[in-house]
Amino acid sequence: MPRPLVALTASSTPPAGPGHSRRVRINDAYVRALQAAGLVPLIIPPSLNDEEARALVAGVAGIVLSGGEDVDPSTYGATRHPATQQAHAGRDASEFALIAAAHDAKRPLFAICRGVQLLNVALGGTLVQDLPSLRPEAIRHTWDDARDQRVHGITVQPGSRLAAALGTTALHANSMHHQAVDRLATSLRATAHAPDGVVEGVEFAGDDWWALGVQWHPEELTDDPHPWDRALFAAFAHQCRQ
Repeated sequence: MPRPLVALTASSTPPAGPGHSRRVRINDAYVRALQAAGLVPLIIPPSLNDEEARALVAGVAGIVLSGGEDVDPSTYGATRHPATQQAHAGRDASEFALIAAAHDAKRPLFAICRGVQLLNVALGGTLVQDLPSLRPEAIRHTWDDARDQRVHGITVQPGSRLAAALGTTALHANSMHHQAVDRLATSLRATAHAPDGVVEGVEFAGDDWWALGVQWHPEELTDDPHPWDRALFAAFAHQCRQ
């Protein structure tokens, strides 16, 4: 059976200096995790317009929204917090277009870290711009020096698509984010939470679109002895083969 082709969103970096060019970039861990699940990732630059996004979605079996920059607060009607990073307007617009096209075409969509935040905003939700300053009671969620370590627990709603994909309702995961879902979009369900209540997983509430997102980075944990993160990619791959 041919391996399904899936779109994997990427970011870009400005020229490093004279004689250098802007570069499209994505961590190799995403590529390896998708290949291990039997998928062929097509890396997508952060520069698609609506027409290009629809043409792309028509030609792939699924879409993965990767992690990266903070989402522009103006896209959810907020003023930028001092701790919010510089936004990548082209990437935000490109991925909003991909989400709309994926929804209309009912293509499976898997959102990771920034991806789950952007999905929530695209569907009408908002974000906590900085957990340490705005939710000081929260546990530590920024562990950039522990990409492949499981640093806190996560509870998953029984009977959810996420629980079915993971094969469990309780796990530990890595954590590399300072923002999080605040007001949840009405078309999403929050199906996983950290011990402090921070949303760690969402899924589309309707039955006609497989769209699922997690706040942690499962692509960094697929070599771990626990099967949960490999199972997530396997569940996405299964949907892409339907």
